[in-house]
Amino acid sequence: MSEAVAITGLGTISALGTGIAPFWEGLAAGRCAIGPLGETGAGTRIGVGAQVLDFDPGTHFPADELPLLDRFSQFALLAAREAVADAGLAAGDASLSRAAAIVGSGCGGKQTDEETYARLYRDGHGRAHPLTIPRGMPSAAASMVSRELGIRGPVFTIASACASAAHAVTQGCLMIRAGLVDVALVGGTDAPFTYGLLKAWEALRVVSTDTCRPFSRDRSGMVLGEGAGMLLLESATHARRRGARVYAELAGFGLSSDAGHITRPDVEGIATALRAALEDAAMDTAEVDYVNAHGTGTTANDPAETEALHRVFGTEAGRLAVSSTKSMHGHALGASSALELVATVLCLKHGIVVPTANFTEAAEGCDLDYVPNEARQRPVDAALSSSFAFGGLNAVIALRSWKQDG
Repeated sequence: MSEAVAITGLGTISALGTGIAPFWEGLAAGRCAIGPLGETGAGTRIGVGAQVLDFDPGTHFPADELPLLDRFSQFALLAAREAVADAGLAAGDASLSRAAAIVGSGCGGKQTDEETYARLYRDGHGRAHPLTIPRGMPSAAASMVSRELGIRGPVFTIASACASAAHAVTQGCLMIRAGLVDVALVGGTDAPFTYGLLKAWEALRVVSTDTCRPFSRDRSGMVLGEGAGMLLLESATHARRRGARVYAELAGFGLSSDAGHITRPDVEGIATALRAALEDAAMDTAEVDYVNAHGTGTTANDPAETEALHRVFGTEAGRLAVSSTKSMHGHALGASSALELVATVLCLKHGIVVPTANFTEAAEGCDLDYVPNEARQRPVDAALSSSFAFGGLNAVIALRSWKQDG
């Protein structure tokens, strides 16, 4: 039997604020951080988003480091710093030097790409900035996290659209179970608010014009967000040895691919991942108190996800608390599954189920308890966090309350 995997540190930056405290306060209050994009969305039909506002990189990074840091790397570093400190560790610790760092991203350094193309094609410069590649490459965030924190074990990036962070978490869990590492820093980051990327999302016609209302009859689509979420995972033995505070057990995971339509979710593909997560965690459907849903607010996702929960949970589905935190922090693409997993961990810690904000009236095919608009005091001993990405890539992570004997 493989060793239990403990979650000992959390870190976030999102439209709800920088750090775990404002993130949790916003979620528990049902505060929607979606707002007008203003100049950011100029020239596009995308007028709203969940941005990290009033963010000054110069207050977080030395001036000589900034030329190496795309916005997505900046977010990753801030969340990673917080997760490591939250776990009671610091750069240079032996535990970190042997650790893994796995960072998911759906987009990579889009800010760098945008600036480079503007320089070359719009402004007519004949040369790109010499740091364009190390700054903008998809693995830049993972490399910068490794560099700052002194992580010398396995370090790499996973790109699987909005399941990227969930796949990164899964890889870290597998490495710990296999005994390859004792500690893994895992999560995801993305900063998608660039003109070119907004135009690309505009062309898909799945983005809302006002706000994100998952599972509601009058929902009008998803809303983009940005930020990063990081979690520090440890083997139970390592966590006990150093007397670490443990938030929850990462009890299991389930992965699947629809092998079908590139953007339309498949009910059975989703159900397969849900079943696999329960099986891997040795968790019965009756144990699960809460599901943090993928919940994008699109006409395709919400009823498909609801139907999949009915297929897997049967008569138990009606008693589940199900909510989508994208209604508050937006869809942060490769970072979303990390932010949502952190939210789920905090639900277990505080015994509170966070709401689906902006909920009005249940849509056709959406008949579960979506915890509308207000958080709910409720013990949460077991929960699932779901991510279903473009390309038909599904990932579900199972959490369980931590038992002192590990």
